[in-house]
This record gives sequence, C-alpha cells and structure tokens, in this order.
Amino acid sequence: MPAPAIRPGIKSLQSQVSAEEWRTRVDLAACYRLVAHYGWDDLIFTHISARVPGPETHFLINPYGMMFEEITASSLVKIDLGGNKVSDSPYGINPAGFTIHSAVHEARHDAHCVLHLHTSAGVAVSAQRDGLLPISQQALFPLSALAYHAYEGVALNPEEKPRLVADLGENNFMILRNHGLLTCGDTVAQAFLNMYILQRSCEVQVMAQAGGQALLSIAQPILAGIQAMSKTVTRGAGAQLAWPGLLRKMDRLDPGYAS
Repeated sequence: MPAPAIRPGIKSLQSQVSAEEWRTRVDLAACYRLVAHYGWDDLIFTHISARVPGPETHFLINPYGMMFEEITASSLVKIDLGGNKVSDSPYGINPAGFTIHSAVHEARHDAHCVLHLHTSAGVAVSAQRDGLLPISQQALFPLSALAYHAYEGVALNPEEKPRLVADLGENNFMILRNHGLLTCGDTVAQAFLNMYILQRSCEVQVMAQAGGQALLSIAQPILAGIQAMSKTVTRGAGAQLAWPGLLRKMDRLDPGYAS
C-alpha cells in the first residue's frame, strides 16, 4: 500500500510560499525521489539542496530522518547560510550535509542546486588512486569539469569549507576521496543530469575493471575535443530536455512528491 502523500504533521505549504519557491520545492522533492528510484540513496545520510528563488539567501534541504522516497515538496526544510531554519518545520537537518552544501552555495552563486551521494560505484572510484578514467563516452563529460577533494573525515569541521571550495573551483563535478560524488547545477534538473552522467561513468568503470582485462582509454584528441564542447553539450538544453520526462516518470510511479 503506498505511503500517504504527506506524512503526519506535514501540511501542504503550496498556499504559503511563492509560485517560484513551490516550483523549486517540487523539483527538489522529485530529485530526492529519483535518487531513491535509481537506488542511489544511502538511507537518510546524503543530501540535495537548492536555493530558494528570491532576494534572501535561503536554501531547501532534506528533513533529517526522512527517507528519500518519503520526501515531499512541503517537508523540505528552509534554512539560511548559518544553518538556521527560517520557516517552521518539525525536522532538523544533517550537520555534515549542511557543512558541504553551505560551503558550495556560499562560494558559487551559480550553483543553485548541489547534489551529494554515497553510491557504491561512486565511493569505489573515489578510493582509486587514478580516480575517474577516460574509458567511456559517459566519462568524457565529467572529466571536462571534474575536481577532487581529499578526505578529511566526517564533514563536521567548518575549517574544511574553504579547502573544499578551493578544490571545486568553477567545476560542476567533484569526487570526494573515500567518500562519494558531488555535482552542481544552475537548476535542480542540471545537477541531477550531471550526477546521472557521473554515476553512470563510475558504474561503467567498476564493471570494466571487474572484467579482468586491460582497459582501453579514449584517445587524447577526442578527450580534448569533448572538453572544449562540454559547456555547450552538458549545460542547459540537455537537462531541460530530460527533466520533463523524469517528472512524468515520477508522476506515473510515485506522484506523492509534489504534495
């Protein structure tokens, strides 16, 4: 039997927020449900955040303790850069998640959505000395804008934030060593598409390595050509073409996200 559209104690906020904020809430809730649908969630322990449209520097993030498959547009928690709730919610937030996301949002005003996961394939590649390899077409796009950040333990130390931001730079893909994956986007759709490509690249790499044969790398001139075209290919149009279809998928399979 499907779960109720809104968990007990969570009332719909649609009439209490702007149309722009509600649209962001619906997209972000859909993103959480899609992550669960594809099996990329890690119980309650990863995070996706999105900036609320408007003059205030406010963000939406998951209520700590709620499974990704349960998250709705109304249950998302609105916070400021200090991690303080700016609207009523019975839920708190994950402090480690806030450390990572607030660092990126504060430094990168173009990063309206930040997506961080602990997938098995992502963590496996993050633990490999050479990181992501140019062995698939999927990998070429992340490789054109990929950063790495060394593991410093559970992300609770605010002193780590400037180092993480410096490592990320202007890139939209990051591998957190021994930890997982992170992508940014100017929309929820773009951050999700970036993660889909990065995650698929890691899955292909781990499967190829399991084959026991020497891996064939893509020639450097091809890699260089993809890098030059990456902004045109991976930003904007790709995400906006795919996202409506993904929302239709959620509407068929799991429509409670939009509550």
